[in-house]
Amino acid sequence: MTQNSYADSNIRWIYPLPAILFVALLMVFPVLYTTYISLTNWTLTSGAAPSFVGLDNYAQVLIEPRFLQALWRTMVFTVSAVAVEAVLGVAAALLLNRAFVGRSVVKLLLLLPLVATPVAVGIVFNLFYDPTIGLANYVLEALGLPPSSWISAASTVIFSLVVVDVWQWTPMITLIVLAGLAALSDEPAEAARIDGANEWQIIRLITIPMVMPVIITAVILRLIDALKTFDIIFAMTGGGPGYASETLNLIGYKYSFEYFRMGQAAVILVVLFLVVLACSVAITRLNKRTAT
Repeated sequence: MTQNSYADSNIRWIYPLPAILFVALLMVFPVLYTTYISLTNWTLTSGAAPSFVGLDNYAQVLIEPRFLQALWRTMVFTVSAVAVEAVLGVAAALLLNRAFVGRSVVKLLLLLPLVATPVAVGIVFNLFYDPTIGLANYVLEALGLPPSSWISAASTVIFSLVVVDVWQWTPMITLIVLAGLAALSDEPAEAARIDGANEWQIIRLITIPMVMPVIITAVILRLIDALKTFDIIFAMTGGGPGYASETLNLIGYKYSFEYFRMGQAAVILVVLFLVVLACSVAITRLNKRTAT
């Protein structure tokens, strides 16, 4: 009887306890462990046990030009890709939300980039961007434009990678926004039409504001994923030419598994975690302000 009374009175804590423990083990522990490693001088090649060095790793890594450039490239790649994906994804969702012949086929085709593995996408786009046999330069020459170096030149490699990311992940935003549009009521739009509003006014003043929380959610999910992009960049350029496409994930990988400087690699991962967290919190707060 006492046991039943204890369970009944604490049921609001007992039921979520397994999920809380799972999150703690799966998320909190890796973050804390990575933070601890960032405060040590652990290197795999030395053979010595890690020793505590405090913030020395941060003082070294955070002022390196290579790290600062990788941070800048990460932000440029992420902001460019997510901005284009958000605009194209919302526009495609608004289009697919209307009835037209072949809409089911278009939705099916829209899923194809999502089911492709990023490494396979990278290999295919390497052929697409090939300066001699690639389709990209063939199209440029057919239009009377000069060929481009694409991923072989430092000036165009980030743009070329953004195109690949946009091609693969715009459908994700489209599907999320399309689900939000399907849940909206038709009554506000019908009332606006009766009052004389045109379709553009309905979309701009009614539909977009009503579905904005869904758009913000899609952007946050895509932003977090874009900041962590590794596979496509690694498969296509490996961070090159030189360091021209090296992002935080790439430089963290190289510090870990090429240079074996685990302590300094952990610093880069901690910074990446803080960047992801800050961007997510900023967009969430912006959404709350626009909602009020």
